[in-house]
Amino acid sequence: MSKTDAAGAGTRPTLLGEEIVARIDQLAAISEAPSHLARIYLTPQHRKAADLLLSWMREAGMSAHLDAIGNVCGRYEGETPGLACLMLGSHYDTVRDAGKWDGPLGLITAISCVADLNRRGRRLPFAIEVTGFADEEGVRFASTLLGSRAVAGTFDESVLNSRDQAGISMREAMVAFGLDPDHIGAAARARRELLGYVELHIEQGPVLEEKGLPVGVVTAIAGATRLAAKITGMAGHAGTVPMALRRDALAGAAECITAIEEFCRTDDGGLVGTVGYIDALPGATNVIPGKVSFTIDIRAPTDMHRKRAVADIVRQIEAIAKRRGLALQLDVTHENRTVPCAPWLKAQVAEAVAGEGYAVFELPSGAGHDGMAMIDVADVAMLFVRCRGGISHHPDEHVELADADAGARVLLRLIENFRLGP
Repeated sequence: MSKTDAAGAGTRPTLLGEEIVARIDQLAAISEAPSHLARIYLTPQHRKAADLLLSWMREAGMSAHLDAIGNVCGRYEGETPGLACLMLGSHYDTVRDAGKWDGPLGLITAISCVADLNRRGRRLPFAIEVTGFADEEGVRFASTLLGSRAVAGTFDESVLNSRDQAGISMREAMVAFGLDPDHIGAAARARRELLGYVELHIEQGPVLEEKGLPVGVVTAIAGATRLAAKITGMAGHAGTVPMALRRDALAGAAECITAIEEFCRTDDGGLVGTVGYIDALPGATNVIPGKVSFTIDIRAPTDMHRKRAVADIVRQIEAIAKRRGLALQLDVTHENRTVPCAPWLKAQVAEAVAGEGYAVFELPSGAGHDGMAMIDVADVAMLFVRCRGGISHHPDEHVELADADAGARVLLRLIENFRLGP
């Protein structure tokens, strides 16, 4: 199998790419059910996956252990023991009914790159650490980036009291997993220990495919603001209340949602807005909806852009509610700052891309990643790998063998040519 991309570089899958894809398949077989992929934090399947990853790390020549929050951690020493490290990695948990590439591709590729160095007896003037973050998705305890926040020293211990749908607290789940929730602080790393953090990840979008490129250089991880909106009108009989006298909460919500879409669609600066959940009450065919709840998710490449957009959208929603005689409640439920990739580190990713013969294409990440937490302890950079159709968080998520291999070769080139410091 071979292909030529729009960049003009021929891509020939190698044993590195084949090893990565085989391991992706092997890891994907570890799931809570054979009908779909779900590997949720602190479950038996999560532990089985951790043990498999640790065995691959050791085979690659790394010392490996499970840290205080369940991250799998491997270390490949440099020319002398104890040197500061370049950290590579991604997460190994999944959403429910997931694709098999989101997270594991970056982690397994990093392990394979270290294994290649080890086979050649190559040691570098710095150590390499590979970290498989235990919980990036936040499925079980409704709090994301738990593994990377622990490494960055920003873990919020109040999450330990959060309970899953079965009523099990995170504290209880950690104990059952074999971890001590009172020692999560032991996972934290000092900035002096890390030279930088680099993550390879599937794009989770269609841009690289549209450009005909296997890889892309990430400029920033977009910040996100999420709001919960509640609109209250007046329920009434569908047949007896004249249209002019209605205070229809669902019709008002529909106008708000359309306004959000139109505002974001006409923005040319990378702004995206999503209403992903809506609930209307009383929810009967012959009753005018009196109460509606919906969510709003706003993301942009810069914090200033996002905050201005949120303020404008809120003003529009308030105006719609006032004009329609509806009560409105808006609450911010989540806010993450934009994380720019460090220019000095991003430049080295770009050099590695060019060195493998591909056009250097830069793009932001609209999805969140562990780098959003790691920025508190190290400069970060990301390399995107093309995924078919831009599909992610879905069983159809797919990366071609040639693209997996291209990503591995770029990452390996970056490692071997990595220059210390900005």
